[in-house]
Amino acid sequence: MTTVQMPPTRTPGVRARAAATLVAALAVTAAVAQVALHTRGGQDLDGRALHAVVVGRDSLATLLSVLGRVSVFGVLALALVCAGLALARRSVLLALASVGLIAGANITTQLLKKVLLERTTYDWDLPNSLPSGHTTVVAAGVGALFLVLPPVLRPLLALAGAFAITFVGSSTVVAGWHRPSDVIAAFGVCLAWTALAGIVVDGRADRSGVRGAATLGAATVGALLATLVLVALGARPVTGWDGVVPAVLVHGALAGAAAITITLMALVSPARPSR
Repeated sequence: MTTVQMPPTRTPGVRARAAATLVAALAVTAAVAQVALHTRGGQDLDGRALHAVVVGRDSLATLLSVLGRVSVFGVLALALVCAGLALARRSVLLALASVGLIAGANITTQLLKKVLLERTTYDWDLPNSLPSGHTTVVAAGVGALFLVLPPVLRPLLALAGAFAITFVGSSTVVAGWHRPSDVIAAFGVCLAWTALAGIVVDGRADRSGVRGAATLGAATVGALLATLVLVALGARPVTGWDGVVPAVLVHGALAGAAAITITLMALVSPARPSR
């Protein structure tokens, strides 16, 4: 009796899902920028969201101290760490992609904010602050770590990464540095660059449904924990109990956007690079 051998099943790469995520991230970022910068309703909504939560002087000092540690030196250090981890996995391409992700996302944010985007003047002549530079620094670093770390560590990274980008992004809003749209646009920029890096590197996709669910759950928990820490530090609705619903909506939306961003970063990062 002749035994017929079936050809081995080829595990799909990440390129297709990364391409779809890249298109979606660019579309969402462009839509956020259009509404927040060039429509009266978008600017009014963004302004009200900015002032939904307030903190006391001591809490504000704490937040500013944390934000002050997000600097260009941190970007360089994280790029070196990611390159080292990639080379430890014997992938020069992965090292170049992770460094390119960090550099590309931060350069893109600065070009958009300072050169390419302008804010339409309605009632207030305010400069453009979209996307958030502080949020980009942290989110780009997390995206690069997803590229270079082994898949088994993704749930842990999702927990820590979602906490970090939610805390930094929400802190810039609470401190009055950035509007919520600035933070969400920064998430979009970093997700787009992570997806682009996934396209370049390609490689085997992580097919573990259990690990994917764990990553989503961990990202959600991390984002919620960061929001609760802000509350513990003294963040509260500006108008007291009457402002609880707007405050929950604003910072719940930021936490949700952070959790989705982190989950998609994991999704577009190859479990094993092509080379």
